[in-house]
Amino acid sequence: MSPSSQSGAPAVSRTPALRRRGFLVLATVASALAAFGSTTQTWLSVALPQSGVQTPSIEVAGSDAATAVTAFALVGLAAALAASIAGRIARWIIAGILTVAGAGIALSSLAVATDPGSAAAPAIGESLGVTSQDGASVTATAMPWLAAVAGLLLVLCAVWLLIAGRGWRTARRYENRQDSSPTRNPQAKADTNADEIDSWDSLSRGEDPTG
Repeated sequence: MSPSSQSGAPAVSRTPALRRRGFLVLATVASALAAFGSTTQTWLSVALPQSGVQTPSIEVAGSDAATAVTAFALVGLAAALAASIAGRIARWIIAGILTVAGAGIALSSLAVATDPGSAAAPAIGESLGVTSQDGASVTATAMPWLAAVAGLLLVLCAVWLLIAGRGWRTARRYENRQDSSPTRNPQAKADTNADEIDSWDSLSRGEDPTG
């Protein structure tokens, strides 16, 4: 017989890590921050023609190449934090927001990675003064692909939230404590008042109410 059986203590069941609220929120926040952090890095490297420009090359950050990624990442971050306190219905809404944000990040990032010339056109036009890209060479870094992966992870976190969230329970100990208090329970309050009156009557007759 095991020690726990001898003592009569019930076995404590541990929730798997993949079903824990904190673990899910942390993974979702990390995915959103990865997407947002990538936009602060160089997404496009542009080699300009030697004639007519003082700077032969320019670097385009993700926040300029794909402004939508930054916005979607912030939305995903806010939704991830809200998931930590969300109820059953709110979790469905948050899952939808995470899906939209993740898909938006992935699609916007892939658009830059697969067509860097179009994404770099505004930066090239600002440097050359014309919209033509003749003589300019544009190369995408690994950052757009990293952001795309982060966006897909946000979508997976949305599905994860719906699956794992079914086993989450809202603690009601505070409500139960209020319901059992004399101020919330009229019968308990009446019994308390009756006991106090009986104690005073016993004292007035010279009896010990604690005896």
